Amino acid sequence: MTVKGHHMMGAYARRDHAGIERDLDMVYSYFPVLRERADQAAGYLSGGQQQMLAIGRGLMARPKLMLLDEPSLGLSPILTKEIFGIIRRLNAEQGVTMLLVEQNANMALKTAHYGYVLETGRIVLEGACDKLAQNEDLREFYVGQKEPAVRGKKRWKRTKRWR
Repeated sequence: MTVKGHHMMGAYARRDHAGIERDLDMVYSYFPVLRERADQAAGYLSGGQQQMLAIGRGLMARPKLMLLDEPSLGLSPILTKEIFGIIRRLNAEQGVTMLLVEQNANMALKTAHYGYVLETGRIVLEGACDKLAQNEDLREFYVGQKEPAVRGKKRWKRTKRWR
């Protein structure tokens, strides 16, 4: 299926043809590379372009909420930064609420408003992301940042009790 065909599949439940064309233009304004590849088979897109295609296809349904599972998986740091910038813009400009599942804790904390930290299926921390980003344990165990005074100490060998 072509790139444009994927986008049209995202709008399969809609009947407002003018609205579909407007939304397709909106998707292409966020992801210009997809406009260039609209008639190309989607299977030939790069990993980052396929991620853009998946987000664009979802947007064609005019969702109030989008669930994004690991949008950075397999992407280069540059593409990850670009995808997360677009996610932030879509939230701010289109009013789409994003539920983001992401292992890149640093990027997730910079993007989200509110976060939950899961460990073996249990919520161990939650709160506003600006507050979570200041949590010493979270920064060490999930972001990989240690305070200079802690360097060299093997804190990670101790059993962590979150609550």
